[in-house]
Amino acid sequence: QLKLVESGGGLVQPGGSLRLSCAFYGYRLDYYVTGWFRQAPGKEREGVSCISRNGDTTNYADSVKGRFTVSIDNAKNTVYLQMNNLQPEDTAVYYCASTLRSRNCPPGDMDYWGKGTLVTVSS
Repeated sequence: QLKLVESGGGLVQPGGSLRLSCAFYGYRLDYYVTGWFRQAPGKEREGVSCISRNGDTTNYADSVKGRFTVSIDNAKNTVYLQMNNLQPEDTAVYYCASTLRSRNCPPGDMDYWGKGTLVTVSS
């Protein structure tokens, strides 16, 4: 059974940066397509980014394009989300999720989810 563990969240001022990590346990990450999702208080979960099995294809929500970068480190079996120029509207619990079933990251196709890490952007 694959297990995903997120880390790296915290409190950051507007304009600051954080790097989230999603560590894979049990299986190699290059079997999976992996996405980052977030859910802000009182809002529905939204997709943030998606990365292919070998890392050569990525996509981003319009709201984070140019600020967030997703990447993989096969040696560490970890997917990262580098978040720059964070804004208060980026405040949310961030989740990573993976699938064997899809080349993209539709939430309904994601088979494995981490428990999330909280990102708070506030002055």
